[in-house]
Amino acid sequence: MKGLFVSILARLKRLGADYADIRHERITTESLQALDGEVEGFSTDTSAGVGIRVLYKGAWGFAATNVVNEAGAMKAAEEALAIARAFSAVNADKVRLSEAEPFVECYSTPYIIDPFNVSPERKISLIAGVTGAALKENGISSAEAFLEFSKAEKEFFSTEGAVITQTILTSGGGYHVIAGDGDDAQVRSYPDGHHGLFATRGYELLDELDFMGNLPRVIIEARSLVSARECPTGARDIIIDGPQLALQIHESCGHPSELDRVLGAELGFAGGSFLTLDKLGAFRYGSPIVNIYADPNEPFGAGSYRFDDEGVRGTRVDLVREGVFTGYLTSRETAPSIGGASNGSMRGEGWGGLPIIRMSNICMEPGKGTLVDLVSDTKDGLLMSVNRSWSIDDKRLNFQFGSEIAWEIRNGKLGQAFRNPVYYGTTPRFWASCDAVCGRDDWRIWGLNSCAKGEPLQTAHVGHGASPARFKSVEVGVRKI
Repeated sequence: MKGLFVSILARLKRLGADYADIRHERITTESLQALDGEVEGFSTDTSAGVGIRVLYKGAWGFAATNVVNEAGAMKAAEEALAIARAFSAVNADKVRLSEAEPFVECYSTPYIIDPFNVSPERKISLIAGVTGAALKENGISSAEAFLEFSKAEKEFFSTEGAVITQTILTSGGGYHVIAGDGDDAQVRSYPDGHHGLFATRGYELLDELDFMGNLPRVIIEARSLVSARECPTGARDIIIDGPQLALQIHESCGHPSELDRVLGAELGFAGGSFLTLDKLGAFRYGSPIVNIYADPNEPFGAGSYRFDDEGVRGTRVDLVREGVFTGYLTSRETAPSIGGASNGSMRGEGWGGLPIIRMSNICMEPGKGTLVDLVSDTKDGLLMSVNRSWSIDDKRLNFQFGSEIAWEIRNGKLGQAFRNPVYYGTTPRFWASCDAVCGRDDWRIWGLNSCAKGEPLQTAHVGHGASPARFKSVEVGVRKI
């Protein structure tokens, strides 16, 4: 297909296009669900097609097709050019692209076991087995488990000479155990909520997660929540564990640092950002120990890749350095607004999705010590674990997050568990209260498979590196009015 795509790009240039690129993708997915020891779903899908972007006199056009032959690809190219020509006659703000090196490279996700070569029986046994075992335990009313695998084989060509092939493999899964007494139901998840943990790895990830080995602890915690007290209210010091902190990073740092949101491209749907251009390099986002970065090269991150969907090499960028806001996620179109070049943050959902700025792996640098050390150093507080609910405004400023469980901390020791814990605040004040971050031993990448953005809606895999951290005097609990 390379010869066909190169000839289409040459034709677009002859017809007056300032720039054009072609993404040819083949995406294979497999998804399994089990409920109470029985398989609820097992689906496989393969989708292949071509997406073509054309820039003509400062305006974009985009078209896509699943007819991957000369006639189909050429028709999509002509449609993209026609759209760009139509918009160029009316748009006042002309697109200007930052410079980008035209790479000619190949990249594939490293893995040990290809999940698509693992037998269906082995996968079914895993999720049906763990949910069936949970249901046999007293007090457990239901259990559900999930596995999901995807392989994206991508080719990228541009009129600037880029020729890039990538294969991105993602694996993941998890389970929920639900306990109830007729009046209330409580859930504990492993290894995370949101359908589990995802990474750019093979089936070896599922072997390492050890679903069955962690089940007894999950069951005990789920049952304990049914009779546990409600989370107390008031200002408390809280320790947030890795998976909960990962979502906090996602919602209150990752999304507001997307430069297209800042410039207003998402206002009609997902909202904007409180991290306006005047704050770059000057705004106190958090305490001096808060260091947050984006890096698509982070090993095994769910958001890892070598090149984005503009053919730009993904690079690390510091979003927050020593508590000061220092960087955005950018594209070739948005980067000139801050006098820079793209850091490779553009991705589309498959061949039919117009690339938009997406998070890759947004990570918080580890600090020192262990979670045991941090609990021992806390006189009066709460340890909150695994997200259950979240709400944040369209500027990513005011938020409320709920976790599945919280444990009381008194004089450096963990005590009773509380159910329905929530905490809330405003983003800068919350991050300013961070006074301790655990070290590398407690740090890992927590991967999500369903970050949503754009209109029409697109989803993406993203990763968040985090270790438990402590925040001082945070409002917790639900206040009665």
